[in-house]
Amino acid sequence: MLLPALAACAGGEARCGDSWCGTAVVAVGASPNTLMPPFTSTTVESNVVDLIYLKLADIGTGMNTFGDEGFQPRLAKTWSFDDSVTISFELNREARWQDGAPVDAYDVAFTFDLYTDTTVNSSFATLITNIASVQAVDSETVIFRFRKPYPEQFFDATQIMSVLPRHLLDTIPRNRLANHAISRTPVGDGPYRLREWIPGESIDLIADSLFFLGRPGLRRIIWRITPDFSTALRQVVSGEADILETLVGIQNIERARNAPQLKLVEYASPLYGFIVFNFRNPKSPGTPHPLFGERDLRRALTMAVDRKAIVRAVFGDYGEVPPGPVARIQWIWSDSLETIPYDLERARETLARLGWTDTDGDGIRERDGRKLEFDLLVPSSSQVRRQAAVILQEQLSNAGVRMSISELEPNLWVSRSTGGNFDATFSFWSADPTPGSIPRVWGSGGIGGANYGAYSDRHFDELITRASNARALPEAKRLWHEALSYIVAEAPAIWLMSPKTVAAVHERFENVSIRPDQWAANLWMWTVPAGRTIERDRVITP
Repeated sequence: MLLPALAACAGGEARCGDSWCGTAVVAVGASPNTLMPPFTSTTVESNVVDLIYLKLADIGTGMNTFGDEGFQPRLAKTWSFDDSVTISFELNREARWQDGAPVDAYDVAFTFDLYTDTTVNSSFATLITNIASVQAVDSETVIFRFRKPYPEQFFDATQIMSVLPRHLLDTIPRNRLANHAISRTPVGDGPYRLREWIPGESIDLIADSLFFLGRPGLRRIIWRITPDFSTALRQVVSGEADILETLVGIQNIERARNAPQLKLVEYASPLYGFIVFNFRNPKSPGTPHPLFGERDLRRALTMAVDRKAIVRAVFGDYGEVPPGPVARIQWIWSDSLETIPYDLERARETLARLGWTDTDGDGIRERDGRKLEFDLLVPSSSQVRRQAAVILQEQLSNAGVRMSISELEPNLWVSRSTGGNFDATFSFWSADPTPGSIPRVWGSGGIGGANYGAYSDRHFDELITRASNARALPEAKRLWHEALSYIVAEAPAIWLMSPKTVAAVHERFENVSIRPDQWAANLWMWTVPAGRTIERDRVITP
């Protein structure tokens, strides 16, 4: 696969001495479907969007979500808490859209209206239901009013929504926005512009030299779509690509460590991997799944899986079993949370009690003429998931369960997973720092967004609402743990693994900073100093 042409413009060599050069080639597994922020659902979409569109402020590297400590100004220059339910933001007068129009408070109010419009049906809408209104006082002042006081008001106001250009979007019918051309030709206010998007091959971003927060350190960022992880790793090790944001597997980490031009950068993990059970029947929409609607069956399947053994086999010392739908970067993570234990004999006993027995001696249990079997979707680009799925298949067979594995090209895997066309699917989620994002994947309101299995439990919804409203950190942590214990017991998924994140980065880059929740958020601040360049850094892009 070739990169877009690195053709030099007239004018000679790039001026690397003043930090105005450098091309970063990032190897990524899946091609984005959209660059319109309200509709993003994959990690690569979020990473690219965050370099094109800005938020009011960015969370600090400490991942604090209570109050505003550590947050960095972006579109908002200053802010103030007017009372317990009101935050005022003053926008930076220098902020501009990439077509030259000023970014103003009316854009912010418009953005909130768009994200919360049921016609738009953004999966992010469930995360900002506590915001009652967003009002532009004048072109530079916007006021957020909340329905109630709670600790993460500032996080919700600044981290969920990327501000959108009202003057370009307000004439587009909301029901056509997701498929409109502007979702593939964005006009943002961030450090990079879209130069070229070749579907299935690459996304090419060029730095905006007039970016109001300062000229980006890298002239160009190319996202090379490389669905096969082994190929992506080879490209980084050989020097064809510069960055692989997550190395997975012991052998892969050691291979990157031995490449002389690479350095390894460890950072806190936002990831957890899990087997999602579909609560809907993919062959008969509107009816329950014939297997996974039964709680005790889901629990028995979970008991039959030795999750620690799978993590050891895949990650060695570079992974752990998550205690539910939670990532290490979130402050509710606790190693002491009770989970469903691995207990093969108890799993067998439970399945027998439920009427699942092997009457024909083929090793697979059946009940009422139906075999205990299902299919698991796995993206072919994920070596980790493919390896873990084979071990999972063997473990379940020991309990009399037949699990077939369907390896799909990444975009097809996304399409079938998001469309509910599966029995079970092997997913990874990159979590936000706040546990308040959990409803997007596991809350009833998340259906149609990232809640692929259509899990819906009103009691769990109530538990997370109570936890989100807690004013003191100790009480909030206790309530979140209660919610996690409940959903783990309900077993809508098998929470299988959480890798310790290690990135491979070319050693020529300086000022390397990786934010755990969005690894590429600070990529615009990286630099390639004079004397450390390679050939692609010294080419000026038109």
